[in-house]
Amino acid sequence: MKEHKIKNLGQEKYLWIALGLTIIFISVEIAGSLISNSLALLSDAAHLFTDAAALIISIMAIRLGRREADKKRTFGYYRLEILAAAFNASILFLVALFIFHEAYERFFTIKSHLHTTTMLIVASIGVIINLTITSLLHKGSQESLNIKSAYLDAKADMLSSLGVILTALLVGLTGWQHIDSIMAITIAVWILPRTWKLLKESINILLEGVPEGIELGEINDALLQLSGVLDVHDLHVWALTSHKISLSAHLVIEQDVQNEQPILQIATRVLEEKFNIFHSTIQIETIKCKEKSTLH
Repeated sequence: MKEHKIKNLGQEKYLWIALGLTIIFISVEIAGSLISNSLALLSDAAHLFTDAAALIISIMAIRLGRREADKKRTFGYYRLEILAAAFNASILFLVALFIFHEAYERFFTIKSHLHTTTMLIVASIGVIINLTITSLLHKGSQESLNIKSAYLDAKADMLSSLGVILTALLVGLTGWQHIDSIMAITIAVWILPRTWKLLKESINILLEGVPEGIELGEINDALLQLSGVLDVHDLHVWALTSHKISLSAHLVIEQDVQNEQPILQIATRVLEEKFNIFHSTIQIETIKCKEKSTLH
């Protein structure tokens, strides 16, 4: 628990840095869009507003998640991390749809010429800032869906900035301003699959589904192989938050077993060493329950 809190403090520090950099760049990008008449930059600034909101939510989720369990919330506040990740993914979906809409409008209603030099300067600053943010959040993104959502936001922003740079270069060379709309659609297409994966992972945890990478059949077989165990039923595996997996199960053991504690200890060790499940509740029975649930 103490290690988890220390890790969260480090993640929160990086999120604060990312938030500060994002707010600074929003100001730069709005000014750049007004000077260059680039709707691509303005759309990206709108995207950055949602990123800033997502980072604030992520920070709040980490702070609340550090609260201890109490009589009303016996598992603590870990699920706030997953709620934040799901919310951030939903925002990214809306942003992608906004980009599609703006790209369509821009393709048919170009009203002014793009100032490509300003676009290049602003987008180059964006690449540097987002590269810094992704470097800060990369490690945490492998440990937390909440951090992963912020990390994906930063990657999407970096790709968007690279797209703006490429657009400015191509428009400068060809004069064909519709490239701006095509690039915006390309960015949206890149965002959607990654956002869907994040949203799917979040929903699976909220629905208490079996965590990714865990095979229920393998756990069932491993417990059945224990000496003295005749049957396994009411086996449930779920996650409170990223990498915090819980399990409950009923083990039917042989009736002549005098001491069930060794079986419990071995079962617990198997779950920890083979499946990284450190929170398990196991009920020992000598007669199978009349009603048993099937594996889910």
